[in-house]
Amino acid sequence: MNAEPHHRLRASPAGAADAAGLVRTYKTWKGSNRFLLGGRLIFGPDVRSLPLTVFLIVVPVAVFCGLVARKLIDHLGISVIVAVCVLTLLALVLLLLTSVRDPGIVPRNVHPPEPEDYDASIEGGSNETQQSRFPRMKEVVINGIIVKIKYCDTCMLYRPPRCSHCSICNNCVQRFDHHCPWVGQCIGLRNYRFFFMFVFSATLLCVYVQGFCWVYVVRIMHSEDISIWKALIKTPASIALIIYSFIAFWFVGGLTMFHSYLISTNQSTYENFRYRYDGRDNPFNRGTIENFMEIFCTKIPPSRNNFREKIPKDPPVLPTPIDANFVNPVMGKAMSDIEMGRKPLWNEASAELGDYSNDDGVNKDPRSSEADASQDLSGTLPTESTERHVASHPRRSSWGRRSGSLDISPEVLAMAAGVGDSRRVTDGINGNFRTQTEQSQISS
Repeated sequence: MNAEPHHRLRASPAGAADAAGLVRTYKTWKGSNRFLLGGRLIFGPDVRSLPLTVFLIVVPVAVFCGLVARKLIDHLGISVIVAVCVLTLLALVLLLLTSVRDPGIVPRNVHPPEPEDYDASIEGGSNETQQSRFPRMKEVVINGIIVKIKYCDTCMLYRPPRCSHCSICNNCVQRFDHHCPWVGQCIGLRNYRFFFMFVFSATLLCVYVQGFCWVYVVRIMHSEDISIWKALIKTPASIALIIYSFIAFWFVGGLTMFHSYLISTNQSTYENFRYRYDGRDNPFNRGTIENFMEIFCTKIPPSRNNFREKIPKDPPVLPTPIDANFVNPVMGKAMSDIEMGRKPLWNEASAELGDYSNDDGVNKDPRSSEADASQDLSGTLPTESTERHVASHPRRSSWGRRSGSLDISPEVLAMAAGVGDSRRVTDGINGNFRTQTEQSQISS
C-alpha cells in the first residue's frame, strides 16, 4: 500500500477524533513499496512481475517431470524427480526471501533543513550546490581512503557509505546493488545474500534440466538404434526444454559469474558500473576469502524500519503567514518542490518572488528592484523592531538542536566505522552560517 496523502487523512469521516488516532507505519509510508499481511511483507512497486518469474521456473520443471524425468525412473529411479523438485523448491524459497524482505531501507528524516539557515556566501563547487545553497557532499575516511557521501533531497539525510537512492522504490538503500524487476525488489544489504543464492540455484536447475534431457535423448537413440536427430524428433518436449534451459542459462549463469566476481572484490553492481573508469582503490576490499565471508557468514542486520508500528497520523502542515494577507511565495515554492520530490532550489523560488515585484517584466537594477519590493511589501512585512525581537530567539528544530546544523549524524559515522576507520574530514563549508540579511549588511 502506498502512503495516503495528508488531505485524504484530513477528509476522513471520523473528523478530528480520527486525525488524533494512530495508524500503522506502512499506511503512511512515503516510498513506492507495496505491503501485504498488514505490513509484514514488503515488495517493490513492480511486484506484479514476481508471478511471471515463478511461472518461468515452475512450468518448465513440470514439463520436465511429466514428459522426461518420468520416463527415466526405470533406469535412474525416483531420485531424478526428487532432485529437480528440491532444486525448484530451493529456488522459489530464495526468490521469496529476496522479494518480501526489507532490502536495507534507511528511514527518511521528517523535517528538511530550513532555507533561512543556509549559507548564502557559498562560492565554488557545482552549479547545483550554488543553487541549493546546501552542502551536497561530506567526506569520511574508510581504510585510509576518502569516501564522499551525498545528501539525499528526497529522504532529507546524508546517505551512509555505499548507500544510494533507488528511483523506482523511492528509498535510500544500504549497500545498494541494483533494482531487480524479476524479483520486484531492490537488492541491498539485507537481501543480497539470498539474491545470489537464488541466481545460483536457478543456474543449477538449468544445468540439471539440460543434462537429463540429453540423457533421455541418448537413451532413445541407443534403444531404437537411430541417429541423434531422429531421436530429438521423437521427443519434442526435450527439444523445447533444451532450448529454453540453454537460453535461461546464459542469463542466470552470467549473473552468477558476474556477482561472484563482485563478491570477490567486494563491489556492488552500482559501484562497478559507476567507478570502473576512475582507477581508484576500493576501500571495502578485504581480500577474496574475507569478502565471501562478509556476504555469506555474517549476521544480517535487523531492519531499521518497523512497518507495523503504530504512529500518530501526520498533522496537516499549515503555512504560517506573516500577515493574514501575505503568504511567502519563496517558502510556498520550496515546500511544493519538497513534496514533489524535487530538489529545493531556493534561488529559483526567489526568482519567482522577483516576478511578483516586477509586473512589467523588464530587467531592472538589483538595488532598485529591492527598493521596489520593499515599497510594495512595506505594509505587510513586520517592522524592524519586530525583526530584532524575532532574531533574538534562535529557531530550533523538532529534534532539539539548532536548525542550521548540517553535521553528519552519528548513525552515518557509525555505519562508516563498521567498514573501516572512519572520521570526519571536511563538510565542504566549514565556518559559521549567516542569514541573507547579515550577508547583505556585510556586502553593503
